[in-house]
Amino acid sequence: MAADSEPESEVFEITDFTTASEWERFISKVEEVLNDWKLIGNSLGKPLEKGIFTSGTWEEKSDEISFADFKFSVTHHYLVQDSTDKEGKDEALEDVIPQSMQDLLCMNNDFPPRAHCLVRWYGLREFVVIAPAANHDAVLSESKCSLLLSSVSIALGNTGCQVPLFVQIHHKWRRMYVGECQGHGVRTDFEMVHLRKVPNQYTHLSGLLDIFKSKIGCPLTPLPPVSIAIRFTYVLQDWQQYFWPQQPPDIDALVGGEVGGLEFGKLPFGACEDPISELHLATTWPHLTEGIIVDNDVYSDLDPIQAPHWSVRVRKAENPQCLLGDFVTEFFKICRRKESTDEILGRSTFEEEGREIADITHALSKLTEPAPVPIHKLSVSNMVHSAKKKIRKHRGVEESPLNNDVLNTILLFLFPDAASEKPLDGSSSTDNNNPVSESEGYNLYNQFKSAPSDSLTYKLALCLCMINFYHGGLKGVAHLWQEFVLEMRFRWENNFLIPGLASGPPDLRCCLLHQKLQMLNCCIERKKARDEGRKTNTSDMYPGDAGRAGDQLGPDNLKDMDKEKGEVGKSWDSWSDSEEEFFECLSDTEELKGNGQESSKKGGPKEMTSLKPEGRLYQHGKLTLLHNGEPLYIPVTQEPAPMTEDLLEEQSEVLAKLGTSAEGAHLRARMQSACLLSDMESFKAANPGCFLEDFVRWYSPRDYIEEEVIDEKGNMVLKGELSARMKIPSNMWVEAWETAKPIPARRQRRLFDDTREAEKVLHYLAVQKPADLARHLLPCVIHAAVLKVKEEENLENISSVKKIIKQIITHSSKVLHFPNPEDKKLEEIIHQITNVEAIIARARSLKAKFGTEKCEQEEEKEDLERFVSCLLEQPEVLVVGAGRGHAGRIIHKLFVNAHRAAAMAPPEEELKRMGSPEERRQNSVSDFPPPAGRELILRTTVPRPAPYSRALPQRMYSVLTKEDFRLAGAFSSDTSFF
Repeated sequence: MAADSEPESEVFEITDFTTASEWERFISKVEEVLNDWKLIGNSLGKPLEKGIFTSGTWEEKSDEISFADFKFSVTHHYLVQDSTDKEGKDEALEDVIPQSMQDLLCMNNDFPPRAHCLVRWYGLREFVVIAPAANHDAVLSESKCSLLLSSVSIALGNTGCQVPLFVQIHHKWRRMYVGECQGHGVRTDFEMVHLRKVPNQYTHLSGLLDIFKSKIGCPLTPLPPVSIAIRFTYVLQDWQQYFWPQQPPDIDALVGGEVGGLEFGKLPFGACEDPISELHLATTWPHLTEGIIVDNDVYSDLDPIQAPHWSVRVRKAENPQCLLGDFVTEFFKICRRKESTDEILGRSTFEEEGREIADITHALSKLTEPAPVPIHKLSVSNMVHSAKKKIRKHRGVEESPLNNDVLNTILLFLFPDAASEKPLDGSSSTDNNNPVSESEGYNLYNQFKSAPSDSLTYKLALCLCMINFYHGGLKGVAHLWQEFVLEMRFRWENNFLIPGLASGPPDLRCCLLHQKLQMLNCCIERKKARDEGRKTNTSDMYPGDAGRAGDQLGPDNLKDMDKEKGEVGKSWDSWSDSEEEFFECLSDTEELKGNGQESSKKGGPKEMTSLKPEGRLYQHGKLTLLHNGEPLYIPVTQEPAPMTEDLLEEQSEVLAKLGTSAEGAHLRARMQSACLLSDMESFKAANPGCFLEDFVRWYSPRDYIEEEVIDEKGNMVLKGELSARMKIPSNMWVEAWETAKPIPARRQRRLFDDTREAEKVLHYLAVQKPADLARHLLPCVIHAAVLKVKEEENLENISSVKKIIKQIITHSSKVLHFPNPEDKKLEEIIHQITNVEAIIARARSLKAKFGTEKCEQEEEKEDLERFVSCLLEQPEVLVVGAGRGHAGRIIHKLFVNAHRAAAMAPPEEELKRMGSPEERRQNSVSDFPPPAGRELILRTTVPRPAPYSRALPQRMYSVLTKEDFRLAGAFSSDTSFF
């Protein structure tokens, strides 16, 4: 078997030598790609509609092939169109010339504003390009160019592909292509000339016609007429009298009394330079015939004013400097700084005599020492304020990063209540002078996790932005923040509420800094209420209960209130965590110890009723105590402790670490039931003789189940009992009830230690570096920037900008809602905002130049506004009425003014422009500068190469600019007999 298998294996090792050379392999690869893309045979599409090259969708697909070790990329460019039915047409198609040859003569899409260069030069809807794969590679030698062109020709012939195939030669920047298209018995050669210097005889129509005719070499004596399309492009760079309307912000006015402090709440907007650099006017003559028009080196009939079609495009300045964008970007840069506030402002601020240092460092120990010196003189507040004085003394006014006037203006803007002549009682925590808060459409703070737009945090973000941009940069930011923290300390110690913050617990939808300030406000409210002897609680009672409550406050309790009142001004009196011990020294607590504690465990009503009721809020409408029928009173309870998101996270981590063991679960329940225990103690104090059932009926009605039952006498009565979960052995509620003593809320250990929490907040604020601060406030700044952009867009009403703003809001809400967003994503948001600002600035620039506001007729004004908005959104806009329309007259005037300014001609010379029609025509031509670009398309249909050949389309495109001259010709010939 082995011997038989050997010759068989040799047969399979035969090598195919039919594609031996690299050249042939290359051709076969090209054919393979054309087959894969199904570009074989003739597929006729619909005639091209007007403007389809710009409005239609272009697609491309690429592949890579190699010639030996030289790599080429093959790309198929095509206009997406509906496929046409080919049933029963195959035979007829054989005589039809390829689609691309027919497109050479189509006049509907001459000079498309945005298209591939081959589309502009040849009017093709589909073509394939073979180009060197690497950007630095180029096919330079003539022999290589010829070899590639031969390969293309063979591949087209072998496959029957009727799509034009181009090869890119020379350096890529020159955009030089040669190519070929083959059909049944016909062929089109695509050739090109590219020169730096233009031969004089080809700068006008007559010279180009000579080239075209000689290249066709038509044997017929009366040559068929040549169809001509001409476009001249004029560039306006000097807008002359139209100054850029953007005024730089008046920095001096920010401090001076003219504008007032409110200027600090506004963001700058607009471009610092004109965002429109050039206006390009294209004057087009789409259908001319040879002989109708004269254009040679001596004279030209081509007067731009008389051109039937005018179209305009504007060239936008690249990355114009925009105020709002710069403002936000500069603030964002702070996020990357590492320095602390002390490092920025200098560490020498606290260097004083040893005695004074000792005063500051030992402030707390001094407070607790039984010193004969009055306590208030050694309070931490005095230490801080003396330190503040020393800072100022050391730094000196001239060294201070912020000017005193600027600083005072900002502080008055942030804390408007400081300016009022009335004493600062801090009765209202919201600023009534602020505008109405944002409507639904503008209510972005919960999406961006920033802060409401009338809040202190939001204003602070804007002020820090302005300080960073105009007044001292990073040092100024550090200085203002230091002053802000000192102000917070002052307000806490003196019971002044912070303005511009919504009352209530911290809003977790806002940024953490805003939550911290709200937390501090909560602390100030609690401390103030405590220091004022709970006046608020007494005034909250129902009128009917007020007298009763007064009666219930026995002489001992009134003593307590007097004692509490006496503590006003001792801002640090509540630093001790053992407040319970303090209250147990009072006379009536002996009574509690004697009977209240034991009776609470037994729940005996007789002993409990001997206690005086305390801390009643008001009587419950319906309920009475189950055992003695006394009315049930709702107690004054402690409010649950407010929490910021970082504290909540910390607490959840602690609870999670307790694990799932029985002991851990029990400990977790105990930690979470502190509020419940407090409420039970308040309830017992307000309702002597109560039981757990009474508490549950008020606190958790669902856990007290009432059923109708028939008693011994046969009457229907309601019988109630605790729910199943309340009867579970070692139930947390039962345990808590047994340990609860009848203590009113005001004498309980505080659930919320406002002193400790306030100190934590103040410490948190003090240790924030400018970079941390910028991170916290960046959502507010982005929020403000989006609102500013939205406000400015409403004035301009640009539909495309509305869509972009919606995208920015969606993007920002995704990025900012999570902690520590990536820098790259934040930069993207800022870049999007800057782009929108630039678009609005462009709109304003164009409106100023075209004078939309000066239009007296409403219809003309609407047309101009529509024209301006189209200029922003479309690559090229047709001018209705060309040079004779309203917009055309304005454009003409712009060119006249620019031309006159360039020639330094006095305006009186305009009056001399009256004379014969010919003179006027020549003068009107001179209104415009020489065209920056001249484009011509010459077309005809002639038989080539012999008189009896088929008449086939011929086309030549010419473009002439200051330093560039290009001829792109497509010459078809009949190959049936040649």
